[in-house]
Amino acid sequence: MKYLKTDAAPAAAGPYSQGICAGRTIYVSGQLPLKDGVLAPNITEATNASLNHVVSIAKAGGGKKEDIVKCLVFITDMNDFQEMNAAYAHFFGEHKPARSCIQVAGLPKGAVLEIEAIAVLNRLCPSPTSY
Repeated sequence: MKYLKTDAAPAAAGPYSQGICAGRTIYVSGQLPLKDGVLAPNITEATNASLNHVVSIAKAGGGKKEDIVKCLVFITDMNDFQEMNAAYAHFFGEHKPARSCIQVAGLPKGAVLEIEAIAVLNRLCPSPTSY
C-alpha cells in the first residue's frame, strides 16, 4: 500500500490521505472544488476543478484519467445535475467510467459538489512509502 500525496490537489483536511494505491487499485478521497483555497463559483467550474484534482492524485500513484473506472459525485442540489453532467461528459470525452451521483444535505466548506474515484492500473502500484 502507498499513501498518495500531490501539491496539485488540496491537502487532506483531516485524518485521511488524498489517495491510496493498493495492489493495482488507486482510491482517491473525495475532492472539493478548491483552487488556491477558494471554492469554484459555479457547478461547471466545480466539476472541472474536482475532476482535475482526482486525476492529479491518480497521477501521483502512476495512473491517468483513462485508468479511472468509477466516480462518485456528491452534489448538494440535484437541479445542478444536467450542468454537472455536461461538464463531466466533456472532461472524460470518450472515456466513460461507471458513476453514481447522490444529492447530499451539505458538504465541507459549503461546496456544491465533491467527487471521489477509483482507478485500476495495468501494473502494481509503485513501492510503498509514507509521508
